[in-house]
Amino acid sequence: MIVIVCPGQGSQTPGFLAPWLELPGLRDQLSALSDAAEVDLVAHGTTSDEETIKDTAVAQPLLVGAGLLALRALGGGTTVTDAVPQSGAIAGHSVGEITAAAGAGVLSEKAAMEFVALRGRAMAQASAVTPTGMSAVLGGDQGAVLATIGRHLLTPANVNGAGQVVAAGSLPALAELAADPPPRARVIPLKVAGAFHTHYMEPAVEVLRAAAADQEVADPEVTLVSNRDGQVVIDGRTVLDRLVAQVSNPVRWDLCMERFTTLGVTAIIELPPAGTLVGLAKRALKGVELLAVKTPDDLDAARTLIKEHSA
Repeated sequence: MIVIVCPGQGSQTPGFLAPWLELPGLRDQLSALSDAAEVDLVAHGTTSDEETIKDTAVAQPLLVGAGLLALRALGGGTTVTDAVPQSGAIAGHSVGEITAAAGAGVLSEKAAMEFVALRGRAMAQASAVTPTGMSAVLGGDQGAVLATIGRHLLTPANVNGAGQVVAAGSLPALAELAADPPPRARVIPLKVAGAFHTHYMEPAVEVLRAAAADQEVADPEVTLVSNRDGQVVIDGRTVLDRLVAQVSNPVRWDLCMERFTTLGVTAIIELPPAGTLVGLAKRALKGVELLAVKTPDDLDAARTLIKEHSA
């Protein structure tokens, strides 16, 4: 079995979409996604600087738009669901779960872009209330890491497995964590603008919950693994409810990777901007073939991998 994984915020880099827009039709497709999100994804994916694409209201639709663009190119069809093999699975980290929901057929591309644009704006507004941020804690014993994060009154917002936990909370508390890290661990500040997946995001949850009430959804067409707890979700409405709730709840990517093992996953393809999730899998999922799709040059290898690992 093969799983396609969709990265979250912080993985974007200036100009990463430029080579994708050289493919026939993809510039027009990204323009359509831009219209749905009311964000200029063409400019932000090609010419905007690092500070601009760090903005939550820009970064989130940019990441989902990039994933949808790559899914369409990978499948070579008219919809993003063509790329996901019927015998496979899909999952997303944080905002990448919206990409996964669209890839699984739960949300239309337009609905996914409208939802992520609202998510980005609402989370940016919530982030502006109190200066907050996130830092990756690499290495150390997980129990000691979690205890230290708690001691500094921070939240383990992402438990990513492979020796990585992301702490989130106030900037002074993050500074204290950096000065007093867990034993045998190092702390690296992340390029995000708020304490995502914590109680600081509750105002954004309320905005999304109201918007989701009338949203049309379909049940997943493929195996969709939730980053809330690594469970396979088969009901479209439940997927949407989880997308709303995850804004203020921790991402458990470690449990997603455990689920990949129980599902019998033999290969993983990461959509652009790729690298983070295959890096985690390299350390946690020995023997699984991995591919980071960073540019269109990687598409043929991805298609081959899908053929080789699909039942």
